[in-house]
Amino acid sequence: MKVAIAQITSSDQPAENLATVLSLMNQAAGQDILFLPEVTNCISLDRAHQLQVLEPYDGNGFIAAICERARLLRLWVALGSVTVKTDGDDGRFANRSVMINAEGKIVAFYDKIHMFDVTLSETERYHESKGYCPGTEAAVVQTPWAELGLSICYDLRFAALHRALAQAGAKVLLVPSAFARATGEAHWHVLLRARAIETGCFVIAAAQTGVHSGSGRKTFGHSLIVGPWGEVILDAGLEIGLHFATLDLGEVDRARARVASLQHDRPFGLKRYQSHDKID
Repeated sequence: MKVAIAQITSSDQPAENLATVLSLMNQAAGQDILFLPEVTNCISLDRAHQLQVLEPYDGNGFIAAICERARLLRLWVALGSVTVKTDGDDGRFANRSVMINAEGKIVAFYDKIHMFDVTLSETERYHESKGYCPGTEAAVVQTPWAELGLSICYDLRFAALHRALAQAGAKVLLVPSAFARATGEAHWHVLLRARAIETGCFVIAAAQTGVHSGSGRKTFGHSLIVGPWGEVILDAGLEIGLHFATLDLGEVDRARARVASLQHDRPFGLKRYQSHDKID
């Protein structure tokens, strides 16, 4: 599977970001799949601005333009995620990953399940659930090369989701992200390697990088591809642009044959002991 992984610095202006993505798609022509990061269409912490510039999923011009370019280039595109308006009464958005085939058709989508509600420091706080509706269903999509399991950014911290995707048939796990710098420096590489090792999957994590115009948000970069034995195949560092790799999907079967842990689940209970309990 010939892949291109994009590392970008999205602004809060969807039109600017679309121009960047279309240019990268042209550069990725001849590859099998292009992987894009989380919130490719808009990075903003301003709800009023988002309401002004974002669109619903149905009839979304940003997605439609990528679909058309994918058709012209005969290129699959894993549109890591886009922020889209929903028709919910509370006005929250969806953080939606979209898989587009070489005919320009949407063949799968996934809404981010786990919300990034954290306090990293006195000056850096995120409460994603205030602005986004969490998804409720995991997703695996079949491609001509392998089945892909979809996740987004903070989902990375939830091993059970990725185990379920692998046990449902995924051989490649996608983790498009806009990881904060503080957590990225501490956890990004080790978590991605852990998800690969636990599942025997390739892990592909296209990431945002740098300082984002309009919001001032800072993201970690280091888009990664990790092999099913846990080795880092590609690390994009901090720079924007495209990186390329060819993945031997037979490595998944070989890794799982060596350590078949996906087949070794056993039911168990949980017993809680108190400090004053006497155990004979």
